[in-house]
Amino acid sequence: MTTFDDRERAFETKYARDEEMQFRVTARRNRLLGHWAAAQMKLTAEEADAYAKAVVQADFEEAGDEDVIRKLVSDLTAANIEIDEAVVRRAIDEHTIEARRQLMQAE
Repeated sequence: MTTFDDRERAFETKYARDEEMQFRVTARRNRLLGHWAAAQMKLTAEEADAYAKAVVQADFEEAGDEDVIRKLVSDLTAANIEIDEAVVRRAIDEHTIEARRQLMQAE
């Protein structure tokens, strides 16, 4: 093995670790967003858990956050809660920070 091979393997390992962490942060964030929206809609604990899982699943529809934003805005509007994309985007930013904090504490 050469030093170059070792470096390449180290970069690949770091990239894989970073990608896994980003996936975990996004999934945790979406679960937190689901619970946030469920609280806005005054859902029961069981309904909130199911809704949080639905928000996590919604993120698999397409790359990026637009699918989650559409789901949250649509569901909250359907529940007669006045909300716009800006509020949801702020909630995404706040819950991303919280999700990262929670995962870092868990490690």
